[in-house]
Amino acid sequence: MKRLLLTLTIAATFQSLSAQEITLDKIYSGYYRGKGIAGITSMKNGENYLVIEQGGIAKYSYKTSQKEGNLVDGQFQSYEFSDDESKILLLKDSQPIYRHSFLGKYDVKDLKSGKTVSLNEGKFVQEPRFSPDATKISFIVDNNLFYQDLNSGKITQITEHGVKNKILNGLADWVYEEEFGHARLYEWTKNSDAILFVKLDETEVPEIYIPIYGKTLYPSEMRYKYPKAGEKNSVASAHIYQLSDGKKTSVNLDSFKHYYIPNVIQTAKADEIVLITSDRIQNASDVLKVNTKTGAVQKLFTETDDKWIDTDSPTLEFLDDNSFLWGSERDGNRHLYWYDKDGKLKKQVTKGNWEVTDYYGFNPKSKEIYVQTTEKGSINKVVSKINIENGKSQVISNGDGNNSANFSKNYNYFIETSSTAAKPYTYVLKDGNGKVVKELQNNDAQLQKLRADSFTEKEFITIPNEAGDQMNAWIIKPKNFDKNKKYPLFMFQYSGPGSQQVANSWDNGNGIWFEMLAQKGYIVACVDGRGTGYKGAKFKKVTYMNLGKYEIEDQIAAAKWLGNQSYIDKTRIGMFGWSFGGYMTSLAMTKGADVFKMGIAVAPVTNWRYYDSVYTERFMRTPQENADGYDKNSPTEYANLLKGKFLLIHGTADDNVDFQNSMEFSEALIQNKKQFDFMAYPDKNHGIYGGQTRPQLFQKMTDFILENL
Repeated sequence: MKRLLLTLTIAATFQSLSAQEITLDKIYSGYYRGKGIAGITSMKNGENYLVIEQGGIAKYSYKTSQKEGNLVDGQFQSYEFSDDESKILLLKDSQPIYRHSFLGKYDVKDLKSGKTVSLNEGKFVQEPRFSPDATKISFIVDNNLFYQDLNSGKITQITEHGVKNKILNGLADWVYEEEFGHARLYEWTKNSDAILFVKLDETEVPEIYIPIYGKTLYPSEMRYKYPKAGEKNSVASAHIYQLSDGKKTSVNLDSFKHYYIPNVIQTAKADEIVLITSDRIQNASDVLKVNTKTGAVQKLFTETDDKWIDTDSPTLEFLDDNSFLWGSERDGNRHLYWYDKDGKLKKQVTKGNWEVTDYYGFNPKSKEIYVQTTEKGSINKVVSKINIENGKSQVISNGDGNNSANFSKNYNYFIETSSTAAKPYTYVLKDGNGKVVKELQNNDAQLQKLRADSFTEKEFITIPNEAGDQMNAWIIKPKNFDKNKKYPLFMFQYSGPGSQQVANSWDNGNGIWFEMLAQKGYIVACVDGRGTGYKGAKFKKVTYMNLGKYEIEDQIAAAKWLGNQSYIDKTRIGMFGWSFGGYMTSLAMTKGADVFKMGIAVAPVTNWRYYDSVYTERFMRTPQENADGYDKNSPTEYANLLKGKFLLIHGTADDNVDFQNSMEFSEALIQNKKQFDFMAYPDKNHGIYGGQTRPQLFQKMTDFILENL
């Protein structure tokens, strides 16, 4: 309650000010903070949905949109139902580990009896998972798998050899988690009689050592396994545990691609699990069906690509008859393909010069799948329903902006979350055909505050590159823009493979800071060049084996094109980027030194040899195979070219992009007698946040821009 009163007091203070402009104080006080709806989950009856609110997990009616009370009272960070909704798993407390992994304390509430029990006697666990019959919950402690019988409370240990930085059972190591996008590497069979888990042996993987300074007399040390490009990775193997007798057997994958085993997926059939496996360079993946009774493995099919497969975001969805949908870029755009239960292709379900960006589900009654696509343009995302048999399609969301959906179990309703670059998020309840039932939440108040403080809308344009492509771009101009004046140009980008920064969606990240810079007399622009996503595989994958080469060529071309506009001062062009964007900014200030006067690179990769194996080798293969691709696109190789004002920023405890990257680049600049500014954030990770860190960081960057651009 005290925190809520403090927030209201701060907001009231700002509202009493004569609102003229956006400031960092307002941004970081939460003055512009928007509202959302947390934890939306549809119940099996298709008539109710749940959300997390202040007093508990609230139950609402789709039909009336009215609250019907709390399903569970209390404060929870997240929740998960058992398949039959007889029980609910409640996250009460958590401690982060890496990007996706965390330690959590959980309660399990029986919704029929009202009885609540603590998982693992109230101690921290990782990756808990209900058995499909709701009688047990599996979880991980200290890299070992366990399960707890929810009737008796008995805890059974499944694996015994888990050791930090050596053996992980059912749990991703750092690089799997970071680059395949999840931490759990195990799954129950549909009939709850077995668990298939992946074991990772990272004994031979080189370690990273990070000093943690804290406030102790001597720094402590953080150690973890980090396979850099070309180095040894964890040895992956798959194993089956039978609950009936506690027997464990190994799955023989010798005849298949099995360097990586990133996905373990439950099918619609008992005694069956599917593995998606991959070779090291990730241009071929096997989809394998494992019989958990016999251990027999059947290859359903192999997905191949002459460049790479997005092993971090596969779409594999099983329908009730055990046929399945698979996402592939094989025709040049990401579309869905329908296979029978034995892996024979039935048909391509979606087709066109656009991409499927998300899959929501299948309605067996209407034979319709529900997806998010770019069919209304690459900067927009819309929600559609498509008949899986005849291909008939209907857009059921707004036609522009960024729209996503959370469907009721019977697909009679969905909650649409939508925004545009000019309008913050709204949450609207719609029926299955897209007709509005009721607006549940908007952020008009947020927008009103910004407009009162001279918010200006982004303009979307396209800019040509030297290859003849039209690159998507946005521009923010000052409120009282005068076409007869010349303005300095501040460019932002990320540019990583498959990414997108130029989207017709609300930016709650750096967007308000960019608006502030525009108010200070800058034109702010962002360009998505070659390598970015949602414009087809050819545009995205042209950077293969030469990560950074075409991306920086396109940013330089965009800067020159913008610099030739009558209202931009071509002698005052700057760039800012974080992570991959920091890498690009470092290249811009060296390879593009004649174009860019100023640059700020935050947490940059400066040589892909220093980045992790899974990500880097997907796009570059190994350094042993492609030495020139690594070295000729490294900013350290061009340190002698630096001319402008350059600010390099990095957190010393960055577990993602090792601090070594900035140290190596700094040394190259020093040895070339180049002057630059450097800021290290003690004990901060890749996000560089905590306490007053972000306000200080953005004040420092703002001052650097004002002084040097």
